[in-house]
Order: sequence, then structure tokens, then C-alpha cells
Amino acid sequence: MKYIPFGQEKRELSEIVLGMMRISDKSAKEVEELVETALSVGINAFDLADIYGGGRCEELLGQVLNNRPDLREKMWIQSKCGIRIEEFTYFDFSKDYILESVDGILKRLQVDYLDSLLLHRPDALMEADQVAQAFEILHKSGKVRDFGVSNQNPMMMELLKKEVKQPLSINQLQLSAAFTPGFESGFHVNMEGDKAALRDGSVFEYCKLNDMVIQAWSVLQFGYFKGNFVGNEKFQQLNQVLNRLALKYGVSPSAIAIAWVLRYPAKMQAVVGTTNPKHLIEASQASNVNLTRKEWYEIYLAAGNDLP
Repeated sequence: MKYIPFGQEKRELSEIVLGMMRISDKSAKEVEELVETALSVGINAFDLADIYGGGRCEELLGQVLNNRPDLREKMWIQSKCGIRIEEFTYFDFSKDYILESVDGILKRLQVDYLDSLLLHRPDALMEADQVAQAFEILHKSGKVRDFGVSNQNPMMMELLKKEVKQPLSINQLQLSAAFTPGFESGFHVNMEGDKAALRDGSVFEYCKLNDMVIQAWSVLQFGYFKGNFVGNEKFQQLNQVLNRLALKYGVSPSAIAIAWVLRYPAKMQAVVGTTNPKHLIEASQASNVNLTRKEWYEIYLAAGNDLP
């Protein structure tokens, strides 16, 4: 497992993050097994959100940590807040809601602090000074060590940085070999056609320029939660390439797909959402695969993309 330096304390975090969005139907014993499997292969980063399973995901991990307090210091635990699900879903980055959310997260997890808190999705009504006040209270009280965002473009982050004192250490962005809108505009600069449209403000380049960790999510999905492309007959050419490279490197096709994400030259992490310990072990091997430049582009093209 390879590691990247993270946050103000430069803690070493695994390139693979265990995403715990889908654990709500598991038992505490099964979640403990999943955590122990992750740690055994070098994964020390764990991602949640207050809305996952309606809070149930955090509660389950909290039960594990209550039964096994020895695990806490081995784990870097991140959660997210800002999405409110009531009569309908909306976003809320107000000071009071952020503080209330974090208290709920800590209670469910049965811990004293979060290693990282992310603002989950952008809030168009965001007032940066409100966020700054919340972050300052959380940081000074020791409830949150580092902060970041999820799915935000450069100007949104600049608005936050105008008021927020703490560094924004992370941006979670969707990326996979079959989901690459952030790269398409870069390849088609100064060209005609839809792919030249700059829709995200060069967010990948911005994160790299500002030394932010990019946490890629849905690393095996195509579209917006449309399904897994590995082994999917809709992506025959892509799977032919993944299968061939899997044989070359002695790993699974999924590991090759994840290695493709990690090959981007920035502080990259891949959030893997499996609840199957065997699949998690296979995914962890992606960190040991260093695809060549030619192989990276071959996968990109095999997914149905083009180059000028």
C-alpha cells in the first residue's frame, strides 16, 4: 500500500479509502471484519457521511469502536455534512447546522473527534463567514482536525478560502475510466464541440496546484450511479484491456481500473465502497500497480473516449 501526506499534521494516509456508504444492512460483527480486513492490507482511511443509511452507517461503526477502542488510533475517520433530507433534499452550510451535524456524527460514532470533515455537495446559499465560524469552533474544540469539501469547483473553494482560516485539504470528485468529463475539456482546449466546454473550472488542475488531496468516488461506476463497468457487456473493449492488463500485473480487472484513477499525478485517493472483504483485498492491490502512460491512455480510449 502506498501512502500520501495529508493535512496540517502530514499524516500518512492510504491511497485506498474504504467508503462505508453501503454498510447500513450489515451487522456490527460484519463491519468489524471489514475494518480489520482494511487495516490488514494497509488501508487506514475510512469515509462516511451523516446521511449514509440515515445515520445508521455511523452508528454501526460506532458500535465497533465502542467494542474495540484499540482500533480508533489506527483509523483516519472522515465524515461529511451539509445535505438535509426532510420532505425533500436540500443543502445547508449554515453555522448552526454544521455544528449540530458534527455533534450528531460524533455521538453516532462514539468518538471525541473526526480526523476530517467535508462539506457535502455545494450550497448556493453558502455564507463563507458562517462556515468559517463553524470550522473555527470545531477546530479549537478539538472536534475536527482537518477540513475539506465535496464536489466543489475552484470558485466555490475560493469563496470559502476568503473567510476560512483552516486549509481545505480535500475535494471529493467523481472519477473513473468511464466517467471523465473533468479530463475531456482539458484534451479539447480551443476546439469546437461539446467536449471543449469547461464545466468544472479545471477543478483537477486547481486541486493539484493547491496541493489538495483528490478523493475519487465511484471509481468503478459509469455515469452518475449507472452501474459498474467492470465485466459489463456495454464496455466490451474496455474490459478486454482491463483483463489483459490484469493478467500482466497479476491483479483483478477492478484493481487495474482503480490503478487508472491513482495514476493521475496529484495527491490521489480512491474511495472503494465494497462491503465484501475479498473484494476489498483485491481493490487494495491497485496501489501497487503503476500503469505506464501508454496503458493509461489505452484504457481512456477503450472506455469510449477520444483524443484530438
